[in-house]
Amino acid sequence: MPRWKPLPEELDPEIRDFASQMRRLVDRSGLSLSALSDKTGYSKTSWERYLGGRLLPPQGAVSALADVTGTDVRHLATLWELAERAWSRAEMRHDMTMEAIRISQAREALEAAEAAEAAEAGAAKGRRRQRNAPGRPAPDAVPGPGGPGGTGSAATTALRTSPEAAPGAPVPSHAAARPTPQGPRPAPGRPAPRRTAARAAEPPSGGRRVTMLLAGGVSALAVLAATFFFVDLPGDGDEAAAEPTPPPRKVTEPKLPDGVLCSGADCTGEDPELMGCGGQYAETTSDAMIGAAYVEVRYSEVCEAAWARIGAAEPGDTVVITADTDARASQDLGENTEGYTMMVAAKSPDVVRICVERAGTSQGCTVR
Repeated sequence: MPRWKPLPEELDPEIRDFASQMRRLVDRSGLSLSALSDKTGYSKTSWERYLGGRLLPPQGAVSALADVTGTDVRHLATLWELAERAWSRAEMRHDMTMEAIRISQAREALEAAEAAEAAEAGAAKGRRRQRNAPGRPAPDAVPGPGGPGGTGSAATTALRTSPEAAPGAPVPSHAAARPTPQGPRPAPGRPAPRRTAARAAEPPSGGRRVTMLLAGGVSALAVLAATFFFVDLPGDGDEAAAEPTPPPRKVTEPKLPDGVLCSGADCTGEDPELMGCGGQYAETTSDAMIGAAYVEVRYSEVCEAAWARIGAAEPGDTVVITADTDARASQDLGENTEGYTMMVAAKSPDVVRICVERAGTSQGCTVR
């Protein structure tokens, strides 16, 4: 079974060449990853990532590998510089791709919201046209006089039920008991004089009052129904006010890429390599010379964190990095001449400052 897994196909040729060279050095030395970790001071997990082409090792790890394998560090450093430039190009391409994805997602969300609003407006307009359609009967309309249940029917009923409205009709028994009005009686054999048509058609006083009350009640109901119908019709302003407001879209935090384990304040005090913030997710944003030492600001936009890297330092130097959030990290190089610090949270690399100390005395700092 081969010791190494195949390198990813998408690796840049310069990164692939550097990773292959490191694998050859480890194979030639006969060291296992555990032994390599013990001798270099970098974890076994970090070396698996370095040798697998997933992360670019820091300069300190490259120098340590050269020491334990007896290799000329200058040749290995040249390959590392070429690989680092390739990492930077890959980072730029990744950033542009992620930006294009975010823009596409934002456009799709806006188009979906506009389509939903247009559909809701169209449905509301259709409901308005349906309510305002001509010929639609008014709610609770009451037929006017003369119609079914109107005053004309009541008057007709009153006339039909009046005993005097129908000449020649049989007279109820209680009418026979009424006293006969005073006046000359017709002579025997002469027919009784007939009442005029107007008097015969006139209803009794009680029926007339009932008819008037019914007519007044029907008219009042018709007025109330018409008032309710016209007042209750909503206008355009009411309809617009009644339209539901679409719920606000939730803004979710961007998901961290695979292998990245922290972001922002969670990264303070953590190793950038172990947290996945280095390699393709980091870049050198500025550098400077402090005495004979060369210092760099390494920044990861994905992790929103920065760390300091130093080379060509004196043994015993300490490199310190601070940010505007009062976050601070330092690394005592001991017998080494290069190394890097833990991370500090930083919204941008412009708020970071690096200092080099020797025996507690400041040797110089970068300008923030």
